[in-house]
Amino acid sequence: MEVTILMPCLNEAETLSGCVEEALAGIRAAGCDGEVLIADNGSTDGSPEIARQAGARVVSVPERGYGSALIGGIQAARGRYILMGDADGSYDFGELPKFLARLRAGADLVMGCRFPRGGGTIMPGAMPWKHRWLGNPVLSWLGRLFFRTPVDDFHCGLRAFNRDAMLRLELTCPGMELASEMIVKAVLGNLKIDQAPVTLRPDRRNRPPHLRSFRDGWRHLRFLLLFSPRWLFFMPGLFLMAVGLLGFLLLLPGPLTVGAVTFDTNTLLVCAMTLLVGTQAVFFALQAKAYATSVGLMRPDPRIERLFGIAYLEISTAVGLVLMLIGVAYLLVATTVWEKTNFGPLSYSDSLRTVIPGVTAIALGAQVLFSGFALAVIGLFRRPVVVDRPG
Repeated sequence: MEVTILMPCLNEAETLSGCVEEALAGIRAAGCDGEVLIADNGSTDGSPEIARQAGARVVSVPERGYGSALIGGIQAARGRYILMGDADGSYDFGELPKFLARLRAGADLVMGCRFPRGGGTIMPGAMPWKHRWLGNPVLSWLGRLFFRTPVDDFHCGLRAFNRDAMLRLELTCPGMELASEMIVKAVLGNLKIDQAPVTLRPDRRNRPPHLRSFRDGWRHLRFLLLFSPRWLFFMPGLFLMAVGLLGFLLLLPGPLTVGAVTFDTNTLLVCAMTLLVGTQAVFFALQAKAYATSVGLMRPDPRIERLFGIAYLEISTAVGLVLMLIGVAYLLVATTVWEKTNFGPLSYSDSLRTVIPGVTAIALGAQVLFSGFALAVIGLFRRPVVVDRPG
């Protein structure tokens, strides 16, 4: 069988029959051997019986959630290719031929695009303004930025893919964030991705949709961030490090006056905190990326491999110890100055300019030292890189 049209279903009695009939008509129009599969997710309104009467095959998926229904449906599908879409009448399954043509040409995943930038059409009343102008554009832009993919519409519910290629990605998200997981893992798995313009029609149901804008939007954003240590940890950490280090160097010699504002030891302390937080975030990025590549969540990164190839633990240990010794030296100087006053009161402005650098250097040294050991532990379990050698 060449094609399965897959629809997740949870109480879609109002629209299901029409969607199944439209899908069957699309298969006939494409001239291919296919089926319509309904992945029922616990409907109580008779949807499974309606689907069977309309000519669809029904598989029951007990684990609740949009993603769970689709994962169960993908596993049960008989077609080489799968076109998935919602059972609410918002998508036209008659658009199957354009997806099928791209799959036959070698694409592993063909995304539908509802937005004009990708040639799509959104009919009046088909999409709430907050989804059309805020949620979808912002999340799709972040997805393109994080993963360098040409997909214009990360959340289009009408998409097609090679079943075997998708099964290799081992999708796991039970909720709406599966839409993002599918694209992200396809990018990380080096699948060939294409897109096709589609038309979004108004939802034909008389009840609210299952989608919850802010909850599901957050779950999409959370997933994108968790799969991108670069943007979750590294870039913010690098920014904080740069700001903290610059302020630290400017304020270490003495107070800095800009216009009518004077920055002194309080600001120096804030800069020290910013530097420490930024440094730790950068180390988190390295550790997260190393772990993700070691367990196969992300493809091997030559930069991480080079990091493991050098004596990273020895270097980080030496750097950490040097920083800690510098910090201890600062504190010894501060103690000596304090001793000269018979351990009495000190000028906070003067003493803190010695104590803050000392404490900061010790904390940075400890971060470098312990983060080096953490990365080394991850390196023990990383997958070996296989290199094809001629002959």
